[in-house]
Amino acid sequence: MPNRDLCFTPATLLQRLYRARKTSPLEVMQAVLARVDAVNPGLNAIVTLARESALKEAKAATAKLKKKGGKLGPLHGVPVTLKDLTQTKGIRTTWGSKIFEHHVPTEDSLIVERLKAAGAIILGKTNTPEFGAGGNTFNAVFGPTRNPWNPALTCGGSSGGAGVALATGMGPIAQGSDTGGSLRTPAAFCGVVGLRTSPGLVPYYPKALGWDSIGVTGPMARTVADTALMLSVVAGPDDRSPISYGVDAAAFPRAVKSPSIKGWRVAWTPDLNGLIPVDAEVAQVAEAATRVFRSLGAKVESACCDFGEVNDIVLGTRGLAMVANHADKLPQWKEQMQKGLVWNVEQGLTLSPEEIGRAEVLRTTLWHRVRAFMETRELLILPTVAVPPFPVEQPYPTEINGKPLANYTQWFFLTYGITVTGLPVISVPCGFTRSGLPVGLQIVGRRRQEAMVLRAAAAFEAAAPWADKIPPVVTA
Repeated sequence: MPNRDLCFTPATLLQRLYRARKTSPLEVMQAVLARVDAVNPGLNAIVTLARESALKEAKAATAKLKKKGGKLGPLHGVPVTLKDLTQTKGIRTTWGSKIFEHHVPTEDSLIVERLKAAGAIILGKTNTPEFGAGGNTFNAVFGPTRNPWNPALTCGGSSGGAGVALATGMGPIAQGSDTGGSLRTPAAFCGVVGLRTSPGLVPYYPKALGWDSIGVTGPMARTVADTALMLSVVAGPDDRSPISYGVDAAAFPRAVKSPSIKGWRVAWTPDLNGLIPVDAEVAQVAEAATRVFRSLGAKVESACCDFGEVNDIVLGTRGLAMVANHADKLPQWKEQMQKGLVWNVEQGLTLSPEEIGRAEVLRTTLWHRVRAFMETRELLILPTVAVPPFPVEQPYPTEINGKPLANYTQWFFLTYGITVTGLPVISVPCGFTRSGLPVGLQIVGRRRQEAMVLRAAAAFEAAAPWADKIPPVVTA
């Protein structure tokens, strides 16, 4: 197969091609590394490349295919990138911070252990804002990551490097993480898939706040089937993550094989009941997806419950987590830390016990309202991000439709609003703006119903395919 085709071949298909001896992990890795050399210098998606170890492991994976009776993992020989917040034994991990600019971990994060056990090969580390704080990927160590559809614009964040790597053929799957939308925002801005799972489905270790239900780690890919495949190998319990729980991981790949959502009840909202303004063109592109759902036999209605507590919930829960994770760094490193991160830590330090307690009470109030709403609906769909990609030099939007925003998190409240409910949600491409920029659609499911979310996403993908759409930076 031509190198370009190999770079854009899904992981699910690679497994069949390997076993049929139509290609090999070494051929794929060589093609992907050539793609990295060609497009990464202009986009800055992969910030630490594990070229030598990746080639060595690809050769070993190729040799293993020739042995009779050897058991192959579900991701055998598949290149994967890992976010630079994720520990990799022997491979630099900086958290996008000058504090850890030269840090090399001595152990893998749990999700890395599972990916390796499934046969995946680590290609490298992808860029992130400092400690993953913010929806625009830039930091003082590596600089900005650029959007492959228009390099003058942001790719989103905080898993921005992961989104760009996927969109440009630098591996079929990628690991990211998501607090307020860090898997979903770059998925939307880059035209790929990002799945935020239920807290605890994918065990998260090491993690300073082991009982936290806001931040999750998980899969990104170019296709829904690859997302489901990756999820199937990283999901499931581990005592190092105290909120993790058991699951039938095989249900995820099964869900995407013959997807049907006929008769499902689907609610559509452009803005979470007026939570924040939404760019008119983004709303229009996302709303067109409702016609696809109707064509699949779903019953679509315009409906949404109130999400008015989200701002107070975010200020309380995010502020507290920022203090727990980063307040100790301010005395020595404040001047070198990103401004948005510093603001958020200092905002957290001003919180009173009453404000922290109130945020948790409001989160519970919101949950029960959303729970009741979802009792009569299988899905909620809405735009992933309220705005299209903006200039990469702009840290974040300060207004939408002429209405000012209060802080650097509000522009991604469409994702953050879903985060605080704990519901599973996937962002899939649903179209383009008139200027050729991708728009994402969030598909939200009921509590712990990832299989249903994947099933709906696969049905939508089959009806409105996007995998053949390649960013111009690759085709130039």
